[in-house]
Amino acid sequence: MAAVDYSVLDNPRASGMSFYPQRHWTETPVGAVDCAITVDDGVQLSARFFPVGRENPTVLFFYGNGETAAGYDSIAPLYNRVGANFFVADYRGYGASGGSPAFTLMLSDAVKVLDWLQSTLGENDFTGPMFVMGRSMGRHSAFELAVEAADRIDGVIIESGRPNLARFTIGMDESEAQALEDAYHAKAHSISIPTLVIHGEQDELAPVQDAMSMHENIVSEEKRLLVIPGAGHNDLMYVGIRQYFEAIRRFVVQYGGVGERE
Repeated sequence: MAAVDYSVLDNPRASGMSFYPQRHWTETPVGAVDCAITVDDGVQLSARFFPVGRENPTVLFFYGNGETAAGYDSIAPLYNRVGANFFVADYRGYGASGGSPAFTLMLSDAVKVLDWLQSTLGENDFTGPMFVMGRSMGRHSAFELAVEAADRIDGVIIESGRPNLARFTIGMDESEAQALEDAYHAKAHSISIPTLVIHGEQDELAPVQDAMSMHENIVSEEKRLLVIPGAGHNDLMYVGIRQYFEAIRRFVVQYGGVGERE
């Protein structure tokens, strides 16, 4: 697939209306490890790792807008309980990270985070498979890695996400914006690795029909769709917590090449 130049989406107005950076950090939870990832001169991203085992699968998680890595302190143990190491990094300007967020930086930083994480895991004898997960805004980073680093990850999970550039195209010429949207759809649909889509039936921000269409059009033959009844955009994990984590457990077991298979 030909590379698409998304730098036009980095204009200050679009960034100001698309990103909602939150400054938030907490004392390191017992068993967790705090990390700092250098992504640019003088710019580091804050991150937190919740390991459960060196041979276990690792989920590299990209969160939704207005969230932070430290906000997952109480959620990370749920990933550990289904047998996954959990790694979550902040975006620029979020959590305790330096810099300011921008669309193209979010994508390039995702690759740098994956580079750093895989190198660090290898140095510390972690041998388990790697999965990438993006929730809501985190879908952008997950799409990027699922396409550009497909040979380095075992599967991708998209939660409450769809191939849509949303407010990033505000103020653009209509035809130019549509061309970028079309290219972005094509990018997401080109995903060829195992894919799990999780979405709320009553999602008020990203209609479930969009997620179902995305799932149908992704070219991977190894894909799953979980729609949680009665769940919206920000409560589906809580409304359907058992279904949510059982789907993740089954996915990483089936496609991670470790542990019990279905």
